[in-house]
Amino acid sequence: MTAARLLLAAILLSIATGSITTGQPRIAIIIDDLGYRLEAGRRAISLPGPIAFAVLPGTPRALTLARHAHEQGKEVLLHLPLQAGPNDPMHDPVAISLDMSRSEFNETFDLALSSVPYAIGVNGHRGSMLTRHPGHMRWLMEEIRARDDLFFVDSFTTHESVAVQIALETGVRARKRDVFLDPDLKPSTVAREFARMKRLAEKRGAVVAIGHPYAATLALLEQELPKLEEEGFELVTISELLATRQADTIR
Repeated sequence: MTAARLLLAAILLSIATGSITTGQPRIAIIIDDLGYRLEAGRRAISLPGPIAFAVLPGTPRALTLARHAHEQGKEVLLHLPLQAGPNDPMHDPVAISLDMSRSEFNETFDLALSSVPYAIGVNGHRGSMLTRHPGHMRWLMEEIRARDDLFFVDSFTTHESVAVQIALETGVRARKRDVFLDPDLKPSTVAREFARMKRLAEKRGAVVAIGHPYAATLALLEQELPKLEEEGFELVTISELLATRQADTIR
């Protein structure tokens, strides 16, 4: 690899991980899996601050919750189901699988995006198998790049994911998830991961955290989000965080 390509790889890694830091620690939070439970979705959307909401395509409440989030001034993402493993039953109404042809892939992506109005970006749902495949990730990023100014957030369900690398090589703004706030439903787990999120933000300058519309997660966020500013953190939209990291790198 030439020196120029090594430098480019280092820059892309800095964008993806947020290792270039300036100013007040920034936190962007995404709530995934909206689309099935109306009451939980509405409660999530009422959280204070610029939280983003990732909506599963083709779900019964997708249109209603995407529209409600947009009306409340919140950012909406397409939460795109991606195959997790060879025996994944793929029960989602709309999903991308490894055995799709390019035309089937494109048609499924079109259907998914059209079912989530106001989406300004895409993040993956599951996807531990598909995000390891450079060819399919390149297809995905080419589809994303072809549609206005969409960006991509890798939920990073496997450390072997190549999604962000392919996204940045393809010219798509991208970041990976740093913290899952609720790997299980215990309130103590959510509190522990929220505290870890803040520590990482202080260390790295910026983090992306993902949670779900679980009762324990929403209760903690309702209590703790209003405290972030006085604790020295800036809660920002995911689009702002992506734009800032790009700008920091260019400078």
